[in-house]
Amino acid sequence: MDWEAKRVSALAEHERRAARPARPGEREDLRLAAVAGASWAAGLAALMAGRPDEARRSLVRAADEYVASWHVAPDGSWGRPIAALRCRLLAGDTVGARVDARRALSVGASDADGTVAAYCACLALLALGDDAAAAVVGRSLVADPGFQPAAVAHGLVALATHDAAAYEDAVTAVLGSFVERDAFLEDVAVADTVLVLDALAAARGLDRPPLDSPLLPASRRAAGEA
Repeated sequence: MDWEAKRVSALAEHERRAARPARPGEREDLRLAAVAGASWAAGLAALMAGRPDEARRSLVRAADEYVASWHVAPDGSWGRPIAALRCRLLAGDTVGARVDARRALSVGASDADGTVAAYCACLALLALGDDAAAAVVGRSLVADPGFQPAAVAHGLVALATHDAAAYEDAVTAVLGSFVERDAFLEDVAVADTVLVLDALAAARGLDRPPLDSPLLPASRRAAGEA
Protein backbone atom coordinates (compact mmCIF):
# COMPACT_ATOMS: atom_id res chain seq x y z
CA MET A 1 0.00 0.00 0.00
CA ASP A 2 1.10 3.57 -0.69
CA TRP A 3 0.96 4.80 2.89
CA GLU A 4 1.71 8.40 2.04
CA ALA A 5 -1.22 8.48 -0.37
CA LYS A 6 -3.41 6.79 2.26
CA ARG A 7 -2.36 9.39 4.84
CA VAL A 8 -3.31 12.25 2.54
CA SER A 9 -6.63 10.69 1.57
CA ALA A 10 -7.51 9.94 5.21
CA LEU A 11 -6.83 13.55 6.20
CA ALA A 12 -9.06 14.75 3.37
CA GLU A 13 -11.75 12.31 4.44
CA HIS A 14 -11.49 13.60 8.00
CA GLU A 15 -12.09 17.16 6.82
CA ARG A 16 -15.06 16.02 4.75
CA ARG A 17 -16.65 14.07 7.58
CA ALA A 18 -16.01 16.80 10.15
CA ALA A 19 -17.57 19.45 7.92
CA ARG A 20 -20.66 17.44 7.03
CA PRO A 21 -23.69 18.30 9.18
CA ALA A 22 -25.73 15.50 10.66
CA ARG A 23 -28.38 14.09 8.37
CA PRO A 24 -32.01 14.01 9.51
CA GLY A 25 -32.40 11.18 12.00
CA GLU A 26 -28.67 10.45 12.13
CA ARG A 27 -27.22 9.71 15.54
CA GLU A 28 -24.64 12.32 16.45
CA ASP A 29 -22.47 9.83 18.29
CA LEU A 30 -22.16 7.72 15.14
CA ARG A 31 -21.31 10.77 13.04
CA LEU A 32 -18.58 11.74 15.51
CA ALA A 33 -17.28 8.17 15.59
CA ALA A 34 -16.92 8.28 11.82
CA VAL A 35 -14.93 11.51 12.13
CA ALA A 36 -12.70 9.83 14.70
CA GLY A 37 -12.27 6.83 12.42
CA ALA A 38 -10.78 9.03 9.72
CA SER A 39 -8.31 10.54 12.21
CA TRP A 40 -7.38 7.03 13.34
CA ALA A 41 -6.77 5.99 9.73
CA ALA A 42 -4.61 9.06 9.12
CA GLY A 43 -2.61 8.32 12.26
CA LEU A 44 -1.90 4.72 11.37
CA ALA A 45 -1.05 5.64 7.78
CA ALA A 46 1.38 8.27 9.06
CA LEU A 47 2.96 5.68 11.35
CA MET A 48 3.37 3.27 8.45
CA ALA A 49 4.77 6.09 6.30
CA GLY A 50 7.48 6.81 8.86
CA ARG A 51 5.93 10.01 10.25
CA PRO A 52 5.77 9.27 14.00
CA ASP A 53 5.14 12.84 15.16
CA GLU A 54 2.24 13.30 12.78
CA ALA A 55 0.94 9.87 13.72
CA ARG A 56 0.83 10.88 17.37
CA ARG A 57 -1.05 14.10 16.59
CA SER A 58 -3.66 12.32 14.49
CA LEU A 59 -4.11 9.53 17.02
CA VAL A 60 -4.54 11.93 19.94
CA ARG A 61 -7.09 13.84 17.88
CA ALA A 62 -8.86 10.56 17.11
CA ALA A 63 -8.94 9.74 20.84
CA ASP A 64 -10.45 13.14 21.63
CA GLU A 65 -13.05 12.62 18.90
CA TYR A 66 -13.93 9.16 20.17
CA VAL A 67 -14.39 10.66 23.63
CA ALA A 68 -16.69 13.35 22.16
CA SER A 69 -18.71 10.57 20.55
CA TRP A 70 -18.77 8.65 23.83
CA HIS A 71 -20.19 11.68 25.67
CA VAL A 72 -23.32 11.67 23.47
CA ALA A 73 -23.60 7.91 22.92
CA PRO A 74 -26.23 5.71 24.57
CA ASP A 75 -25.29 4.04 27.84
CA GLY A 76 -23.30 0.88 27.32
CA SER A 77 -21.43 2.10 24.23
CA TRP A 78 -18.17 0.62 25.50
CA GLY A 79 -16.61 0.54 22.05
CA ARG A 80 -15.95 4.31 22.23
CA PRO A 81 -13.75 4.29 25.34
CA ILE A 82 -12.00 1.20 23.99
CA ALA A 83 -11.21 3.07 20.77
CA ALA A 84 -10.07 6.15 22.69
CA LEU A 85 -7.82 4.10 24.97
CA ARG A 86 -6.30 2.26 22.04
CA CYS A 87 -5.55 5.53 20.26
CA ARG A 88 -3.99 7.02 23.40
CA LEU A 89 -1.78 3.96 23.86
CA LEU A 90 -0.72 4.00 20.23
CA ALA A 91 0.14 7.70 20.55
CA GLY A 92 2.03 7.30 23.81
CA ASP A 93 -0.47 9.62 25.51
CA THR A 94 -0.13 8.08 28.96
CA VAL A 95 -1.82 10.95 30.81
CA GLY A 96 -4.79 10.97 28.44
CA ALA A 97 -5.11 7.19 28.65
CA ARG A 98 -5.30 7.34 32.42
CA VAL A 99 -7.98 10.03 32.30
CA ASP A 100 -10.09 7.99 29.89
CA ALA A 101 -9.46 4.81 31.88
CA ARG A 102 -10.64 6.37 35.13
CA ARG A 103 -13.78 7.66 33.48
CA ALA A 104 -14.59 4.27 31.94
CA LEU A 105 -14.25 2.59 35.30
CA SER A 106 -16.16 5.35 37.10
CA VAL A 107 -19.19 4.82 34.85
CA GLY A 108 -19.24 1.09 35.41
CA ALA A 109 -17.10 -0.75 32.87
CA SER A 110 -15.99 -3.26 35.51
CA ASP A 111 -19.54 -4.00 36.63
CA ALA A 112 -21.36 -3.98 33.30
CA ASP A 113 -22.42 -7.19 31.60
CA GLY A 114 -20.90 -8.28 28.33
CA THR A 115 -17.61 -9.02 26.66
CA VAL A 116 -17.10 -5.51 25.28
CA ALA A 117 -17.44 -3.93 28.72
CA ALA A 118 -15.00 -6.46 30.16
CA TYR A 119 -12.47 -5.68 27.42
CA CYS A 120 -12.87 -1.98 28.17
CA ALA A 121 -12.36 -2.58 31.87
CA CYS A 122 -9.26 -4.70 31.29
CA LEU A 123 -7.66 -2.09 29.04
CA ALA A 124 -8.51 0.64 31.53
CA LEU A 125 -7.03 -1.28 34.45
CA LEU A 126 -3.85 -1.99 32.49
CA ALA A 127 -3.57 1.67 31.50
CA LEU A 128 -3.80 2.58 35.18
CA GLY A 129 -1.28 -0.07 36.20
CA ASP A 130 -3.76 -2.06 38.30
CA ASP A 131 -2.43 -5.35 37.01
CA ALA A 132 -3.91 -7.58 39.71
CA ALA A 133 -7.44 -6.45 38.86
CA ALA A 134 -6.69 -6.55 35.14
CA ALA A 135 -5.57 -10.18 35.42
CA VAL A 136 -8.92 -11.15 36.93
CA VAL A 137 -10.86 -9.48 34.13
CA GLY A 138 -8.45 -10.81 31.51
CA ARG A 139 -8.97 -14.37 32.69
CA SER A 140 -12.72 -13.90 32.36
CA LEU A 141 -12.13 -12.94 28.72
CA VAL A 142 -9.96 -16.01 28.17
CA ALA A 143 -12.85 -18.13 29.44
CA ASP A 144 -15.39 -16.34 27.24
CA PRO A 145 -15.73 -18.02 23.80
CA GLY A 146 -17.42 -14.88 22.53
CA PHE A 147 -14.22 -12.86 22.82
CA GLN A 148 -12.25 -13.16 19.60
CA PRO A 149 -9.49 -13.43 18.75
CA ALA A 150 -8.77 -15.34 21.93
CA ALA A 151 -5.08 -14.51 21.56
CA VAL A 152 -5.85 -10.91 22.58
CA ALA A 153 -7.30 -12.11 25.89
CA HIS A 154 -4.23 -14.28 26.47
CA GLY A 155 -2.06 -11.27 25.70
CA LEU A 156 -3.91 -9.12 28.24
CA VAL A 157 -3.43 -11.76 30.93
CA ALA A 158 0.26 -12.13 30.04
CA LEU A 159 0.70 -8.37 30.40
CA ALA A 160 -1.12 -8.27 33.71
CA THR A 161 1.01 -11.11 35.08
CA HIS A 162 4.27 -9.89 33.46
CA ASP A 163 4.72 -13.27 31.76
CA ALA A 164 7.17 -12.53 28.92
CA ALA A 165 7.01 -15.99 27.34
CA ALA A 166 3.20 -16.02 27.31
CA TYR A 167 3.19 -12.50 25.91
CA GLU A 168 5.44 -13.53 23.03
CA ASP A 169 3.15 -16.42 22.16
CA ALA A 170 0.04 -14.27 22.41
CA VAL A 171 1.24 -11.28 20.41
CA THR A 172 2.55 -13.58 17.67
CA ALA A 173 -0.89 -15.20 17.48
CA VAL A 174 -2.58 -11.77 17.43
CA LEU A 175 -0.47 -10.82 14.42
CA GLY A 176 -1.49 -14.09 12.78
CA SER A 177 -5.15 -13.19 13.22
CA PHE A 178 -4.56 -9.96 11.31
CA VAL A 179 -2.74 -11.79 8.53
CA GLU A 180 -5.82 -13.97 8.09
CA ARG A 181 -8.19 -11.02 7.69
CA ASP A 182 -9.83 -10.24 4.38
CA ALA A 183 -10.86 -6.68 5.30
CA PHE A 184 -9.68 -3.91 7.60
CA LEU A 185 -11.45 -0.97 9.21
CA GLU A 186 -11.12 2.14 7.02
CA ASP A 187 -9.11 -0.07 4.62
CA VAL A 188 -6.02 0.37 6.82
CA ALA A 189 -4.09 -2.90 6.74
CA VAL A 190 -2.22 -2.51 10.03
CA ALA A 191 -2.03 -4.91 12.97
CA ASP A 192 -2.82 -2.10 15.39
CA THR A 193 -3.72 -4.41 18.29
CA VAL A 194 -0.14 -5.69 18.26
CA LEU A 195 1.06 -2.11 18.70
CA VAL A 196 -1.45 -1.45 21.49
CA LEU A 197 -0.28 -4.55 23.36
CA ASP A 198 3.33 -3.55 22.73
CA ALA A 199 2.72 -0.16 24.36
CA LEU A 200 1.36 -1.87 27.47
CA ALA A 201 4.28 -4.33 27.41
CA ALA A 202 6.82 -1.51 27.25
CA ALA A 203 5.24 0.12 30.31
CA ARG A 204 5.91 -3.13 32.18
CA GLY A 205 9.47 -3.59 30.96
CA LEU A 206 8.58 -6.58 28.79
CA ASP A 207 10.57 -7.05 25.59
CA ARG A 208 8.75 -6.90 22.27
CA PRO A 209 9.30 -10.22 20.47
CA PRO A 210 10.67 -10.09 16.92
CA LEU A 211 7.87 -9.82 14.38
CA ASP A 212 8.22 -9.21 10.67
CA SER A 213 5.10 -8.34 8.70
CA PRO A 214 3.97 -5.72 6.18
CA LEU A 215 1.10 -5.13 8.63
CA LEU A 216 3.56 -3.51 11.06
CA PRO A 217 5.54 -0.27 10.70
CA ALA A 218 9.20 -0.58 9.82
CA SER A 219 10.11 0.85 13.24
CA ARG A 220 8.38 -2.08 14.94
CA ARG A 221 10.07 -4.65 12.75
CA ALA A 222 13.47 -3.08 13.35
CA ALA A 223 12.85 -2.91 17.11
CA GLY A 224 11.87 -6.54 17.17
CA GLU A 225 15.07 -7.53 15.44
CA ALA A 226 17.29 -5.54 17.78
